[in-house]
Amino acid sequence: MNAVPLGEILAVVSAVFWAGAVILFRVSGEKVEPLGLNLFKNIIGLTLFLLTMAVVGEPVLRRAPLGDYLLLLGSGLLGIALSDTLFFYSLNLLGAGRAAIVATLYSPFIIGLSLAFLGERLSPRQAVGVGLIFSAVLVIAYHKEGRAVRTDSFVTGVVLGILAQLTTAVGIVMIKPLLGRTPVLWATALRLAGAIPVLGLVLAFHGQRKSIFSSLLKRAHWKVLVPASFLGTYVAIVAWMGAMAHAPASVAAALNQTSTAFTFVLAAIFLKEKPTAVKTAAVFLALLGALLTSSL
Repeated sequence: MNAVPLGEILAVVSAVFWAGAVILFRVSGEKVEPLGLNLFKNIIGLTLFLLTMAVVGEPVLRRAPLGDYLLLLGSGLLGIALSDTLFFYSLNLLGAGRAAIVATLYSPFIIGLSLAFLGERLSPRQAVGVGLIFSAVLVIAYHKEGRAVRTDSFVTGVVLGILAQLTTAVGIVMIKPLLGRTPVLWATALRLAGAIPVLGLVLAFHGQRKSIFSSLLKRAHWKVLVPASFLGTYVAIVAWMGAMAHAPASVAAALNQTSTAFTFVLAAIFLKEKPTAVKTAAVFLALLGALLTSSL
């Protein structure tokens, strides 16, 4: 029996830890505004990456072309500062279960961008999988608790979730050629470093900056914020970028979508989000689509 490739293992590991982080981020989102939440978790993540790099002897400033630095910093601005903020807004509006289903669009976006810019090919099987994922998102977009909805907040949540996945996909595909020859720790730290100053600048001029910073400084909130940041911005990201470095982008993205199932189950258990027939069907469609888009 052939061993499962490292990249595919890491993709599933990332999915498990990200699902746990999403639940905690959803809880934190009730008390901390998305911009502040994103800034906090990125600061925690960058600190952990820098400490890890110091322990393993990985230099913070390594010899690399200026273009590599700029691409990684730009990837962090787009794929972390912007996309994660959009995702947190979507998470607050949709709930963890529905947000996770919309997040499966990440895989089709990765595949589309990989076709256009990385020279990867789309098989008929993958095409069917992409169609199923889009179907799952449409089911969620048009139904809430088993009935059609057109509320502004719900539609906004879906749109923000779609934009979050698109910007995440662009942010990772733009650096995919670098990942095979670039240390994962260094690349991830640089991406986080590209996101933090932008978020800090936006918050500095935000109309509610006092209340946002006040919520971040409350230690009572750290009980959830810190573990969420550790799981989502350290453990899950290391595994995620490792998967992207050791597996085709489309395969890693598809396997990473198993986080949908983990999030769905955890949301039902810990957040008491009702697993309706509509949401269950959407999860099934999304996971089947993710499986078909993979090479497994």
